[in-house]
Amino acid sequence: MSVYTSEKAKPPKGSPPILRRIRAPEPRWVIFAVLLTLFASILLVNGLVEGEFTQDGAIESTADTDQVPDEALNGGPIIQTDGTTTTTVDAGAKQIVLTFDDGPDPEYTPEILQVLAEYHVPATFFMIGSEISKYPSLVRQVVDAGHEIGIHTFTHPEMSGKNDWRRSVEMQETQYALAGAAGVTSVIFRPPYSSTVAALDNTNWSVIEEMGQSGYLTVVNDLDSRDWEAGVTMDDIVEAVTPDDGAGAVLLFHDGGGDRSNTAEALATVIPALQTQGYTFTTVAALSGMATVNPKATAQELVVGTGLVGAVQIARNTTIGFSWLLLAFGVLTVGRLTLMLALGRRHANRHKHGRRRAKGVAPHTWGRPYTDPVTVIVPAYNEKECIADTVRSLAASTHPIRIIVVDDGSTDGTAEIAEGLGYPNVTVIWQPNSGKPAALNTGIAAADTEVVVMMDGDTVFEPDTVRNLVQAFSDPEIGAVAGNAKVANRKGLIALWQHIEYVVGFSIDRRAYDVMRCMATVPGAIGAFRRSALQQVNGLSDDTLAEDTDLTIAMIRAGWRVVYEEHARAWTEAPTTISQLWRQRYRWSYGTMQAMWKHRRALVEKGAGGKFGRRGLLNLLMFQTLMPLLSPLIDVFLIYGFLFLDPLQTAIAWLTMLAIQMISTVYAFRLDGEKLKPVLMVPLQQFVYRQLMYLVLIQSVLAAVGGIRLGWQKLHRAGGLSALLGARTPSS
Repeated sequence: MSVYTSEKAKPPKGSPPILRRIRAPEPRWVIFAVLLTLFASILLVNGLVEGEFTQDGAIESTADTDQVPDEALNGGPIIQTDGTTTTTVDAGAKQIVLTFDDGPDPEYTPEILQVLAEYHVPATFFMIGSEISKYPSLVRQVVDAGHEIGIHTFTHPEMSGKNDWRRSVEMQETQYALAGAAGVTSVIFRPPYSSTVAALDNTNWSVIEEMGQSGYLTVVNDLDSRDWEAGVTMDDIVEAVTPDDGAGAVLLFHDGGGDRSNTAEALATVIPALQTQGYTFTTVAALSGMATVNPKATAQELVVGTGLVGAVQIARNTTIGFSWLLLAFGVLTVGRLTLMLALGRRHANRHKHGRRRAKGVAPHTWGRPYTDPVTVIVPAYNEKECIADTVRSLAASTHPIRIIVVDDGSTDGTAEIAEGLGYPNVTVIWQPNSGKPAALNTGIAAADTEVVVMMDGDTVFEPDTVRNLVQAFSDPEIGAVAGNAKVANRKGLIALWQHIEYVVGFSIDRRAYDVMRCMATVPGAIGAFRRSALQQVNGLSDDTLAEDTDLTIAMIRAGWRVVYEEHARAWTEAPTTISQLWRQRYRWSYGTMQAMWKHRRALVEKGAGGKFGRRGLLNLLMFQTLMPLLSPLIDVFLIYGFLFLDPLQTAIAWLTMLAIQMISTVYAFRLDGEKLKPVLMVPLQQFVYRQLMYLVLIQSVLAAVGGIRLGWQKLHRAGGLSALLGARTPSS
């Protein structure tokens, strides 16, 4: 039984030790960890299967042969040894054993089988276990056609350089793969990179001796077709495998491991030519006096082998499928980014060609200037650190405004601070704590202007912010305008990464959404709304935790246009700790998914709502939900690439994507007039901040699937935004 205690409570002396309950991981994180581990295991299996294959041809022998028996050095290519006694067998006169290494291969093995069947010739295939596991149906074809199968290890390593454990695993796993694929095992073995008996030395003999003690016959070759050499021709192959003076031979060909396009064609010439000369074709079993080299597998071998082949098939298919999925997502990501950059540039050019009134002031792009007074609504709950800065920044507005501060049951004196500032155009409304949507609705009900501006109580505006923000309302089609939210506190990596994220999100994405008319969110920190449009959609709803997204989508579905004004800047205090950032983004992510589900019918609607559904909602679903969900798997796949694929190509691919991100980030900073120094943090952002955001999304999805109801998360604020804003210019 566990006993609970606080840090302050100490047990009396002599009492039993207090047990603390260790908090168990939440089930959803256990599920995520299991899935990620399973995916990593699948990649590991596939990586091991795809491993090795570093070279073709034989390893050069040394002059050290004192440990090699004379019987082996001077005998035939089929070697039996138990460490004490060594015997060999060779092909008799006019006898040929065709052997094929490194298969099975889905392209070349069937071609070779077809030639062998045409001339009714048997052969021996020394197969690699990993290839057996990948192509079990080909193995069954070989067995069903009456051919022999030998062991050529699982990953084709140079065995003399491996320890006893690795050698044992290479052989045993290949036997299991063969059992799982065709229901048989093998008693013959060919070392990778082996040659003729003349190439035996102390090093490779140790491998043959070990395999002999384990019950294997080792089969090398007499003549090498050299079909593995680059540039080899069919004539070269035919010449290489034609014995001299009617001698018998074990011939070496390959049906896998590289380009074997000449092998089958060469066989179609070699076989009838040798038959014409009186040669017959036999097998290793026939030469050795055995009934078969492929005895039936035991029940245990069948069970383990079937499991091994099944695991490899799952791993291979999963890896191939994920590779194609990754390629598709890469193309989609680059394509989307290219489109967003082009649309963002189009938006910037449209505003650039307007008539500017002054530096940093929005150009006229909407017709006549909008000069009517507007109401600014500030919902506030325990914002004592920031509310004074917020109200003072509004009081300096160059546009005529009325300020309504709705105190939503604050307990820290927020309302008193706002009232105590003494501004005549500030009204403070008190209400019991009811949530942000209710506070905003209270302010909307109290407003007496056609346009209302909504902002957060932890945000400050520049003097021209409101004036720039509301100019679009000269156009009667405009229902809402999204402003440009910027991070004020940029000290520390966490805040700096958010600054990068905000600049890219607003300077590129929102510009593009404006052009495509699929703006999903007017940010709570800065947004302006036509009051008649708000009334049409019944104001803000508390159905979701992303009330700003919910409201924006509702207005678009009602037929109103939502645009973006980059010159209307709001400065907000970003979370500075991981825990604060996690809580904020968890709420945003969860709320966005709620809004997407609430407005899912927009996908099949007609008119503006349908266009938004098929552009905006699909964009949110694909690029802000589904693709980020796969990002942890992509990171695992990146590690897989470095371990099992070409590390250089993997690094080039990753660096290429990083370069694209860097270029787009630089472009976004240029469009927004920001200094480029923070862009240097983008690579580090990919390793830390990006993963954190993906984990937040994963938790949100798991919570949504589990039906968890998430509450509002209040962040701790440091305050002092006016000082921060005064310390930087709008372009800093």
